[in-house]
Formats: sequence, structure tokens, C-alpha cells
Amino acid sequence: MSERQPRLTRADFRVFRAIPTRWHDNDAFGHVNNVVYYGWFDTAVNAWLIENGFLDLAGSEVVGLVVETGCTYFESVAFPETVEAGIAVERLGNSSVTYRIGIFRQGGDQAAAQGRFTHVYVERASQKPVPIPTPLKAALAVIQS
Repeated sequence: MSERQPRLTRADFRVFRAIPTRWHDNDAFGHVNNVVYYGWFDTAVNAWLIENGFLDLAGSEVVGLVVETGCTYFESVAFPETVEAGIAVERLGNSSVTYRIGIFRQGGDQAAAQGRFTHVYVERASQKPVPIPTPLKAALAVIQS
């Protein structure tokens, strides 16, 4: 088993997105279920890609497929909180990018949970890996830490 990663702070991230929790996010233990965090990771990354013109859900010929993800939890979050998802690029390769994701209580400085999210870029029709498009790679470099 690997050592637990140090708890990250807001300073470790470059972009933030507010995400409201929903009533059905809570589980029987009264906190947001662990699977919901992975949805927040996906939402934070893909919203950034869409808003910056790098992803058209219906038309992009090159898309990022998730090949690896993981999460470490430090404290519980529960409905009706709003969380803030922070993203930064941890590793930028030729055809893949690994994002660092932090989930923060609104206004909190330390991550309540943090993880990784890796996309491999493929040509949509063939599903074969391709280099990350140049404009996207340049934008990812800006949020790399």
C-alpha cells in the first residue's frame, strides 16, 4: 500500500468551479457518497474543456477518454453544501494529461478530498491514441503546476 498523499490547499490548483451538492448525493451515513466525487472530477475537467472551446460533445473529432482516476478523502461533505472543485495539470504527455483535482468546502483552504483524473486523447471514430491538439496542449501548460 502506498503512503497517503499530503493534503493539498487552494494554492495547489489553478482553476476553480463551484458545484452545489444535491439531496440524493447523500448516502445512508449522512454524507456525500464516494462515487459522487468522481462525478465532480468529471464535471470540473469537462466543463473547463467545453468553456474554453476544446470539447464539443457532439462534434469533436479528438476526445479525451478517462483511463485512470483515484481519490483520497480527508473529511465528509454533505448536502446542502456547495463545493469548489480545483483543477491543475499534474502531468502533460504527448497523448495524455493527468489532472490534479481538489474538492473544497466553499471558502475552505484545505481539500476535503483530492485525486487524479487521466485523459488519453483518441480519434473519436477509430478510438486510436493521437497527440493532444496543439491549442489544447498550450492551454493545459498554462494550468500545469
